[in-house]
Amino acid sequence: MSGMRLYTQARNSPSISAYSHHHMLDIQMPDEINYFNNPLHGLSLKNLLVEIIDHYDFGILFAYLNINCFKTNPSIVSSVKFLKKTDWARERVEAFYLYEFKNLPRASTEQFELPPRERVVPDDQKPGEPAILSLEDAERLRAKRVLKAAARGNKSGHRSNQDKNYAEQRKIKPANSDRKTQKTYRDEASPSSSRSTEKDNDPWANSRKKVVRIN
Repeated sequence: MSGMRLYTQARNSPSISAYSHHHMLDIQMPDEINYFNNPLHGLSLKNLLVEIIDHYDFGILFAYLNINCFKTNPSIVSSVKFLKKTDWARERVEAFYLYEFKNLPRASTEQFELPPRERVVPDDQKPGEPAILSLEDAERLRAKRVLKAAARGNKSGHRSNQDKNYAEQRKIKPANSDRKTQKTYRDEASPSSSRSTEKDNDPWANSRKKVVRIN
């Protein structure tokens, strides 16, 4: 978790005393973390959209980001309203601003896990010229994503089929198993078997047969 997020959570915690609030900056904000080099620092969502739409247009944004607020009756006002209440879409737009419009190098794996506004941009990284984008390039990227998704789906389906086949094989019994089970059941259910069982359980049965009735 970034220093900025830790600081925000601690500051909003009701268990933090006024004294702790007074000294929060000294405790939670390390001097070596510099958020000011992030182009999103202090930039409102409305101004961000104005910048990228002035340079590109709604069509390019929808083609690359696949967010419907840029397709259906798009406007700055409606887009801001939607993005403010939709975190995943807002973060996608902010990442587009950093790495396409500002043309910064891609974030490290650690920084990529953070929302774009909380990422630390190294001091030696400076914004460049906006990337050259086109509808043709967006379609090429879309087709590439579709192929990747299909490949992942096929791999997952192959693994599921293997699991299914294995489960079915575990259900198969040897051919002799059913016949043996049926024979055992018939033996247990037969009357002679029942009488034999009763005889075994009654130790006086044989003795009663030898008793001679005297008139």
